[in-house]
This record gives sequence, structure tokens and C-alpha cells, in this order.
Amino acid sequence: MSQTVRQVPGKPNSARTKSRLWSGSGSLLLPFASVATPELPLGRLMRLSLFQVSVGMALVLVIGTLNRVMIVELGVPAWLVALMISLPLVLAPFRAIVGHRSDTHRSVLGWRRLPYLWMGTLLQFGGFAIMPFALIVLSGDAPNAPSFVGPAASGLAFLLVGAGLHTTQTVGLALATDLAPPHARSRVVTLLCVMLLLGMLGSALVFGRLLAPFSEFRLIQVIQGAGVLTLVLNFTAVWKQEARDPARHGLSQPRAPFREAFRGLGDGVRGKRRLFAVGLGTMAFSMQDVLLEPYGGQVLHLPVAVTTTLTAMLAVGGLAGFGVSALLLSRGFDRYRLASLGVLAGLLAFSALIFAAPASSPVLFGLGTLLIGLGSALFVVGTLSAAMEQARDGQGGLALGTWGAVQAFAAGLAILLGGVTHDLVGALGMHGRLGATLAVPSTGYGTVYAIEIVLLFATLVAIGPLAGFRSVLPIPSVPARLPSAPGPLIQGASLS
Repeated sequence: MSQTVRQVPGKPNSARTKSRLWSGSGSLLLPFASVATPELPLGRLMRLSLFQVSVGMALVLVIGTLNRVMIVELGVPAWLVALMISLPLVLAPFRAIVGHRSDTHRSVLGWRRLPYLWMGTLLQFGGFAIMPFALIVLSGDAPNAPSFVGPAASGLAFLLVGAGLHTTQTVGLALATDLAPPHARSRVVTLLCVMLLLGMLGSALVFGRLLAPFSEFRLIQVIQGAGVLTLVLNFTAVWKQEARDPARHGLSQPRAPFREAFRGLGDGVRGKRRLFAVGLGTMAFSMQDVLLEPYGGQVLHLPVAVTTTLTAMLAVGGLAGFGVSALLLSRGFDRYRLASLGVLAGLLAFSALIFAAPASSPVLFGLGTLLIGLGSALFVVGTLSAAMEQARDGQGGLALGTWGAVQAFAAGLAILLGGVTHDLVGALGMHGRLGATLAVPSTGYGTVYAIEIVLLFATLVAIGPLAGFRSVLPIPSVPARLPSAPGPLIQGASLS
């Protein structure tokens, strides 16, 4: 005779409790375990993400490794180095145009994204091919060359790499949007951000080892090797990813003009507010990019060996942010609320950096650095996921290109403003123009960090109305009668 087990309300049996605990711990320990879908298996997705590794490698080489090599080993003036590094940012606004062109491309072969991915890859390869020789001429080691050849060739190399980088990343993200089902796009973009960060970390370590000891011949090998590796990685990434569509053969099909499509994307107050929030938040997290290491050395008197670990600390915070993002988004968390959490982490981060100087506390400095990585990761994933979600059918390239254009332009502008503000306010403070109290090296740095806090508050104001104020998780209806809760009850009450 079977015996029916009656479960007491509010006291689930132990087996169900253990199952929920194990499932929750699994998603916590492996936040990307559920990123694969039948439409986009994990192996195919990991192979596609290799384009982000090539982008990370190019970013580290152009912004990080060559920055030091040009100034220290090659003796190039710092202002000229800054000009060369900023050249790729000039092309950032064109990411929206590239994305739109890839949305509406008509190919005899039936491909839409693939031609632009290859175009970006070849531009990167061409820039890396001529870059080492251009830098050697720029340093003055080719006395027979005309004076204009070095700056012109170096500028062309950096422009080619920048154009290829922007094109590859914009169209690669659009291709990922095409392949991933709508419910998995947020997790896919988080994984792609993780691969970008891992590519930057691995490339920084490898380039550092390969260029020690430094020689011009070794520089040529490393940069051109990076160009060849870019070809290999991107070819592997896009192999058999995009299906050929015969419907794209017709050259007589109407194509929406860029201006009309862009106006539709940013139509209304909500669209403009979205782009404004991305720009403000990016500026808030980017003004300190070139100031963290000097702050640790000049203000906190930390040795070089300690300040060079800041990149690793930022990476650890970023990886933690990506893991948290994957976990929250898999549970239906609102994308703009996720970005707001990143802004709140940034407020704590820059407050810690400011108070690290009067407290002479390396611990506060390290904590602030970790929180910058965490907050920026949450903000990037939240806003990028929202851009992927709000892309209309066939406009993924335009939506992601616009996000990338705003983000890259705001980052470049913020880095420039951060450096100028630090130098100007720091010089005024050290000369006593701001009073004896502010005649300390931390004045310029603290001003930049304070401006970033103001920008973060402005970002919260801009992003607040975009967040969904109703819970995205289903809320069970409350029973009409409960002995322990007298009085009227609201059925299906919202958490907010």
C-alpha cells in the first residue's frame, strides 16, 4: 500500500532543498556554464570569441607596450607618442557607419558580416606590418630618411591598426548578436568581454617577456608576429560562422540610409538618454587610466614592482565583475540596474583613492583599484547587453557600432581631459596658487578623482529612468488568508 507524503507549506523536503542549493552554487562557481545554446554551442562560441583576443592583443600593444618602448627605449618625445596613440580614437565615431554598412551589405557570395571582418583584419595586419620600421625611422635611427617620413609612416600605421580594430570588434559583436538567440545574448556578451580581458592580460605578459632585453630587431619580430597572429586568430574565429544567404545577392534591394537608420535608433528621449549615459559613465571610469601608477609612486611612494601590479589588480576586479554580471543576467536582472551597480562600485572606488593619500594607505589604494575594475566591468556589460537587446531586426551592427563609437570617443576624451586637468591643477597647487594646504602632489590627482565622482553621480541621474522598476522575476501570488498575517493582502505585489 502506497503512502502519500504530505508536504507542510513553507517546509520543502530536504531533497528539493539540496537540489536548489547545488544548482545555485553551480551557477555561482561557473557563471558561464549556461552560455551555450543549441543554436550556438560552446565550442563554436569559444572559437568566435577569438576575435576579441586579437582585439585585446592590439590594444595592449598600441596603448601599453609601445607607449613605454617609444618613450624609454626609442627616445620619442612624449607629446608625439600621445598624438600617435590618440590617432585610432579619431576613427571611433565611424564604428556606427561600419556597423550600419555590415547590416545592409549586399554580397554576391551571400555574406553580410564576413567581408567587413576580413577588411578589419587586413587593416590590422597592414598596420602591424609597417609599424616597427616606421617607429625606427621616427626615433631618428635612419638619418638618411626625410624628416617627414617617420611621423607620416607611424601615423599611417596607427591609423590602420585603429581602423582594423574598430571594424573587427564592431562587426564581430554584431555577428555574435546574429548567432545567439535573444535570451542568451547578455551571457554571450559577458563571455566576449572576458575573452577581451584575457587577451589583454596574456598579451601584456608575453610582450613583456619577448621584449626583454630590448632590441630593434626584436621589436620588428614582436610587432609583425602580432600581425600574423591576428590573421590566424580572426580566420579561426570566423570560419563557417556566418551562413550564406541567397537573399542578399540582389543588388536592387532597397537599403535604408544611415541617417534615417541612426535617427530611428536614437529616436525619442530614451534613446538619447541611453547614449548620454554610456558616454558619461565611460568618461567617469576612464579619466584615471594614465594616472593610477603615477599616483601610487608619486603620492604613496610605492616601488615600481608594486605599481606594475595595478594592471593585474584591475584585471582581477574586471573578471569578478564579469562573473557577477553573468550570474545576475542569467537570473533576469535588469541591464541598466546592473550598470548602476557598477556606477555605485565606482563611487566607492574613487572615494577610496582620494582618502588613500591623507591616510597614506596602500590598502585603500589597492581596494580602490579593484573596485574600479569591478565597477567598469559591471557598467560595460550592462550597457553593452542593453545595446544588443534594443537592436532591431537587422540593425545589430548599427546598435553595437553606435555604442562602441560613443564609448571609444568618450574614453579618449576623458583620458585627454584627465591628463590636462592633473597637470594644470597640480601645477597651480605646487606653486601655491591654491593655498598652502593644497601645495602637495596629490592635489592634481584628487581633483581628477573628484571630477570622476561627479560624473558618476550624473551617470546615475541619466541611467535611472532607463532601469526597469518592476521585478523581472515572477512573483507568486499571496494566498488570500494566512493566519499569521491579518488584514487585507495585495495579490501579486511588485517588489518595487
